[in-house]
Amino acid sequence: MLEIWGRPYSSNVIPVIWTAAELGLNYKLKLAGGSFGQLDTAEFGKMNPNRMIPAIRDGDFCLWESHAIVRYLSHSYGEGSLCPKDVRQRAVADQWMEWCGTRAFTPVIQMFFGTVRTAPEQRDMKTVMAHVEEASRVLSILDAHLSTQHYVAGDSFTMGDIPLGAVAYRYFNVDVVRPSLPNVEAWYERLTHRPAYQAHVMRFFGTNPEEWQALEIACASEGD
Repeated sequence: MLEIWGRPYSSNVIPVIWTAAELGLNYKLKLAGGSFGQLDTAEFGKMNPNRMIPAIRDGDFCLWESHAIVRYLSHSYGEGSLCPKDVRQRAVADQWMEWCGTRAFTPVIQMFFGTVRTAPEQRDMKTVMAHVEEASRVLSILDAHLSTQHYVAGDSFTMGDIPLGAVAYRYFNVDVVRPSLPNVEAWYERLTHRPAYQAHVMRFFGTNPEEWQALEIACASEGD
C-alpha cells in the first residue's frame, strides 16, 4: 500500500494527499513532521535524507518533493486523466506546477504565516498586506491565462491544477481584503465542487496559532 508521510495540514503535503484521493488510491497516512516528529528516525532518513515532508513509499520505491510526488502519482496511476497523454498539454500542466512553486506559493504562504500562524498581537499587518498585494499581482497572471479555459492545462482538470489549487485555498481563506480576480475565483469555485478537494484541501485551519495547533493534533486519527 502507498504510504504518505507528512501532516494533513501541511501546505506541501496537501497536494500529495489530494492527488492520491483524486486517483482513488488506497494509502496510509504516516503522521510525521511538526509535533508528530519521526523526521529524525533512521527509517525516515532512508526515505528522505533532507528529513522534510512530504515523502512517499510506494512498494519498494521512495520519493520526496511535493511536486515530484504529484507527477509520479499522476503518471503512474492517472495517465489520460491527471496526467495528459498529449505531450504539449502535459508540458503546460508541468509549467504551471513549476510556476506555482517559483511565483505563487511564497507570497501566499507568507500571508498565511503572517496571520494564522502569528498571534494577533504580534502581527505586522503592513507586511501582511504587502504579501497580499504581491500574491494578487502574481495571481493576475493566472487570471489572464484562465480567461479562455476552465483549468490551467485546458478545459479538463489535470495535475497542473493541484499545487495551485492548494495555494488558492490558503489565498481565499486568510482573513484579509483581496483584489478581485474573477477568472481565478471562477476556477477556484469549480475546484470546490470536487469531493477530494472538499475532503483534503478545504480544511478550516483556524485563525491563530492556538487554533491551528489544536486542529493539527486533532487530525492524528487520520494516521496510524
